Amino acid sequence: MGKYDTVLFDIQITPKHGSWLNIAEIELSVLSRQCLRGRIPNKSALVHQVAAWQKERNQSEAKVDWRFDTT
Repeated sequence: MGKYDTVLFDIQITPKHGSWLNIAEIELSVLSRQCLRGRIPNKSALVHQVAAWQKERNQSEAKVDWRFDTT
């Protein structure tokens, strides 16, 4: 066996219009607007804030209403 005999990539089929990426971008935008305002003093504070936001978001069962429109 050579040095490079391992598989480095796992190919995934994604939706034609990248809807999963749009949903991820929407969630990051919501995170930024709701949680990341102002200065965050250090990494542990960031981790704590994001974890609290994520817990609340999951408990409220927040949904993303994304639709692809060609018009």
